[in-house]
Amino acid sequence: MHPIKHFKTITHHKWLVLQGCFRLGLYRQGLLHDLTKYSPTEFLVGAKYYTGDRSPNNGERLDKGYSSSWLHHKGRNKHHLEYWIDYSTQGDHKMEGLEMPVKYVAEMFCDRVAACKTYRGKNYCDRDPYDYYMRSVGHYLIHPNTAALLLDMLTVLKDRGEEEAFRHIKKEILKK
Repeated sequence: MHPIKHFKTITHHKWLVLQGCFRLGLYRQGLLHDLTKYSPTEFLVGAKYYTGDRSPNNGERLDKGYSSSWLHHKGRNKHHLEYWIDYSTQGDHKMEGLEMPVKYVAEMFCDRVAACKTYRGKNYCDRDPYDYYMRSVGHYLIHPNTAALLLDMLTVLKDRGEEEAFRHIKKEILKK
């Protein structure tokens, strides 16, 4: 068990997301981001499976075959694309990704950047969130408009840097 190290990691991550959200004028989202990580359901799993270089949810998945912490987390935090998965309205009972409001896509962007900065440390570079997304995008259930918006944000970060990415995202938020 590493409760202090886990607390420091999630608090550092939350601080980075708060800074990103504040840069975008998303003050409420920045303040409330990932508060469920401090709940016993998520925190105790995080402390138990803490390694410092990846999400503890992966450790729980390897141990149990699922992550109770992740199942709890994704269902309560609108900045996760998994929150926006539901049955299709077409009557075919398929699951589909729903279009996310821009403010939550922006928070998801901040979350991905903060996670990469937290886990990569001094080795972080602006292409890391893009690379991470590209390794996983093939299995996501994500609305095409949400996928295009997130990819656009991550591409601007990768190609033109953080300052330009935040300017670009702020314009996207103001459009809606």
